[in-house]
Amino acid sequence: MLGLGLIGGAVAGSWLTGDPRGSGSGDKFATAGTLWHSVPVDDLFPPVVNGQGAGPGGADRTWTRVAVAEDSGCANAFDPLLRKALAPVGCQRLLRATYTDATQSYVTTVGLLFTKGDSAAMSSLAARFKAEGLDRRTDLMPRPYAAKGTVAAAFGSRQRASWTISVLTDAPVVAYAVSGWADGRAVDTPQPTADASQSGATTPPAQAGLGQEAQGLADRVVRRLRTTVSSATEQPS
Repeated sequence: MLGLGLIGGAVAGSWLTGDPRGSGSGDKFATAGTLWHSVPVDDLFPPVVNGQGAGPGGADRTWTRVAVAEDSGCANAFDPLLRKALAPVGCQRLLRATYTDATQSYVTTVGLLFTKGDSAAMSSLAARFKAEGLDRRTDLMPRPYAAKGTVAAAFGSRQRASWTISVLTDAPVVAYAVSGWADGRAVDTPQPTADASQSGATTPPAQAGLGQEAQGLADRVVRRLRTTVSSATEQPS
């Protein structure tokens, strides 16, 4: 039922690319920058993600992965102004996966952009995003990954309903998620998750809980990233 996306992920193999060796260096920031080629895809984007209390009103959520994109550069993954805003830290690799909820009503793409930036560059970019509210502008949005033959096949730029983007300072990574309806309906006014998740919000994305869909998945993927980094740096050399 989940279609060809999972098959494509399997064909790509359990490993994103490269040699699955841990760093053992103790430098978590540097180790995080190598994870795109050194850990199994399932460690970063599990086939099933449980979101206890992640839905509206603290409801539980379960997300099932329907597609994993091949690791790639950043071309066509972001709106032009967002790509420009991220340019100071560069693009090392971009990893993406798309999930659907238990009812297959919603779809969410979650991404990890591994940058070329050092700690100072990431801190500077994070400060700029916060000061200028770049994570809330509808002209600076990540784009979905729509895989043919899956429930997310019609998940294009016009279908984006809610999104979140976070510049990490403890890793050379920008994490994001973008959600929409699985039926391909267009959205005239997408909302950042902070707005769509507010109590009493009445917009269609808010009423559907699409803010919680994007934020819940993004939070859990970042949590797994940090856990993986900690495990890698604890390995004996």
